[in-house]
Amino acid sequence: MPTTTTDRRRRVAVVGISLSDCGRVDEATPYALHAQAARRALADSGLDRSVIDGLASAGLGTLAPVEVAEYLGLRPRWVDSTSVGGATWEVMAAHAADAIAAGHANAVLLVYGSTARADIRARRRTGNLSFGSRGPLQFEVPYGHSLIAKYAMAARRHMHEYGTTLEQLAEVAVRARANAALNPEAMFREPVTVDEVLDGPMIADPFTKLHCCIRSDGGCAVLLAAEEYVPDTAKAPVWVLGTGTHVSHTTMSEWEDFTVSPAAVSGRLAFERAGVRPADVELAEIYDAFTYMTLVTLEDLGFCAKGEGGAYVTEKDGLPVNTDGGGLSACHPGMRGLFLLVEAVRQLRGEAPGLQVRRPDGSLPELAVASGTGGWFCSSGTVVLGRG
Repeated sequence: MPTTTTDRRRRVAVVGISLSDCGRVDEATPYALHAQAARRALADSGLDRSVIDGLASAGLGTLAPVEVAEYLGLRPRWVDSTSVGGATWEVMAAHAADAIAAGHANAVLLVYGSTARADIRARRRTGNLSFGSRGPLQFEVPYGHSLIAKYAMAARRHMHEYGTTLEQLAEVAVRARANAALNPEAMFREPVTVDEVLDGPMIADPFTKLHCCIRSDGGCAVLLAAEEYVPDTAKAPVWVLGTGTHVSHTTMSEWEDFTVSPAAVSGRLAFERAGVRPADVELAEIYDAFTYMTLVTLEDLGFCAKGEGGAYVTEKDGLPVNTDGGGLSACHPGMRGLFLLVEAVRQLRGEAPGLQVRRPDGSLPELAVASGTGGWFCSSGTVVLGRG
């Protein structure tokens, strides 16, 4: 049994991953999706459930993650309920990796599940236009400043500053759908064209419907463990090499530059701590609630210069991005950040259900990055993963 204390920082690996049923799931509860994903991830790891002494969960229950832990039959001694929107899971992964490295936990389960689509269809909830009207947000909500409008404003600013075009933004949606077409688990797989994206119904200028993420049901889980457990796992480990987190703003008036996301800081930190450069990375899983998020995050992670994202996303042989189809086409049940980690690990293991990234010689990639964004570019978490 691995020790719970250490005189050095232990290496941390992803040892288990899984999705629950995703897409259209009308008969399950969010708790059931949590449990399904957790059981599958544990089975994927080959470890016994008794090794889990940490739990990270957000978005479900009055006392998350206490209620989720009880439902799963766990009694963790390390917990995290950080909630910063879509970046939650990358931030939690950073916290969990630090806790394991320091000996405060040995194996931490990150788990998520949501029936966002089914709840609306069954009229258990309505679509949310904003996150609320208390605190600083009270100064924006009366003016109809909806969630999507904030992303749309940022996109328009980038277009104004750098000449980014609607066609370039549309290309992000086209490529996401092309990747989804190869993924049997994706919710929408029918190819789309730039013209079809541009001609769709307007949601918030400049975003038409296909510029926006889908709404699905689904869940997933990731199990992180200390290096001592790796010899007993069912599959080769994927190591957490470096992480970074950052929060920027909540009110738009406090956002200094609409063309810079918090990934500019979280990405720099993650790469520095991993000891790698963006040019070393072979694939990226990026939060894509809207097409602009993909474009600006690629810039801010350093894959291209600021203002060059429009040209970068149209490059024929560019970096593989959102290889499962992303939130724009594969699945988006709410806080999608944990799905980014699952897909990155699948790619590094060579287990991608659809598009599998390979090097020119046919070998598997060595380095991947998962970068989540929360709120309206309010927060970011970036995780660098590697096989070595």
